[in-house]
Amino acid sequence: MTYMTKKERALKAVEALKAEYPDAECSLVASDPFQLLVATRLSAQCTDARVNLVTPALFEKYKTIEDFANAELSDVEDLIRTCGFYHDKAKSIIGMAKGVLENFDGKVPDTIEDLITLPGVGRKTANLIVGDVYKKPAVVVDTHLIRITNLLGLVDSKDQKTIEFELKKILPPEESNDFCHRIVMHGRAVCIARRPQCDKCCMRDFCKSAK
Repeated sequence: MTYMTKKERALKAVEALKAEYPDAECSLVASDPFQLLVATRLSAQCTDARVNLVTPALFEKYKTIEDFANAELSDVEDLIRTCGFYHDKAKSIIGMAKGVLENFDGKVPDTIEDLITLPGVGRKTANLIVGDVYKKPAVVVDTHLIRITNLLGLVDSKDQKTIEFELKKILPPEESNDFCHRIVMHGRAVCIARRPQCDKCCMRDFCKSAK
């Protein structure tokens, strides 16, 4: 393998994944920014597929941010129970709705700094909203991104914030959000945790960990 800078390897990864997964998109189903905020909160320690089974009934009952802000905690808990950690998630969903109404005039904020002031919203969720809703450069650091960018040799850390800032230095800003979605798709299909299928990988020629 010829020597490559991290930036060169990142560009190769961007192009390889773009060819392999032309349709980069978030797998969570939501029809407005607050719904995406809720779905992302529910996805913590839970699969996106499970979240997508739960949210239709939730969004049917609570149609607006005001509905969520005025919701009974026990009612929200009952609707999201199968997503796990339902008490904390229900509490923060109601808190997020109140925070958006009280501090941001009912509009989901468009900066990471503002978003992380909301209950239950960390940098991963904030980056997803900033990137998917407001189309600003973002790096969504989930377990797939942590694992695969370490394997590729783009980062050498398990810390989410460190990885976010390291990748922001080497990824083209206009590609970073789609890159993260494609990494998730690749992590589910090919570079599976503990059993990566390196022989099928579109990045095997420049991956530092390829067998």
